[in-house]
Amino acid sequence: MKTPLFLLPLLLVAGANTAEADPAADPSAILARSDHARGGGLPGIVWDVHAETTGTNDDADAGMQLSLRVTAADNASVAETLEPVHQKGSRLLQVDRVMWLTRPGLKKPIPISPRQRLTGEAAVGDIAATNYVQDYAARLDREEACGAQRCWVLDLTAKAKNTTYDRVVYWVTEDGDLGAKAQFYSVSGKLLKSADFEYANLIDFDGRRVPFVSKMVIRDALTPATTTLEYAHIRVQKIPPTAFEVSHLD
Repeated sequence: MKTPLFLLPLLLVAGANTAEADPAADPSAILARSDHARGGGLPGIVWDVHAETTGTNDDADAGMQLSLRVTAADNASVAETLEPVHQKGSRLLQVDRVMWLTRPGLKKPIPISPRQRLTGEAAVGDIAATNYVQDYAARLDREEACGAQRCWVLDLTAKAKNTTYDRVVYWVTEDGDLGAKAQFYSVSGKLLKSADFEYANLIDFDGRRVPFVSKMVIRDALTPATTTLEYAHIRVQKIPPTAFEVSHLD
């Protein structure tokens, strides 16, 4: 039976609404799923991060290597410096979007910004568990090829002034919901840096073995400076709330 011509516009609109309502393409849902592979939304996780910077003219950063042990759960994380020796014992505590630093010799923890540079091109917020779905409003901009895969391209706008970046353009693979690459912008729209991600680690989550980030390569937008973060010894485990109390840093 033929469809009356006057019904065709209604059917086309209904079809468009159905596509838009596809839960798999909901930007907030995509972001939440991608967070799992970078420490967000898990019951608790511990991992080691090794950072190395190359291509910089800054003598303080050139060839510098930094090793941290990060413990994270929900909206909080604490990172303890393992190397270099002269920084050993320093700790960074993050709760929601607030951060504190303590190190041997300091009388009490001091508040710092997640935007503060940790080493090379890596900001303090880059080593914390990623909770983009909490920190950013997501809009699905387009779909396109990224390498050999198809990606959703999300435009992320910071919900508050004290997030690590004001705006992020984030490529998330359609097969696996993994963040493939990102571009980080200032509030004025200036490109600050970009990053690529690899997922050679595996963790047990929700009854499945799923990929977890193994490398993040951060490149400055204006110079050849590059900072590589490598993630190892991933352990999913319950973390006591006391681990994220400021008084626990003393």
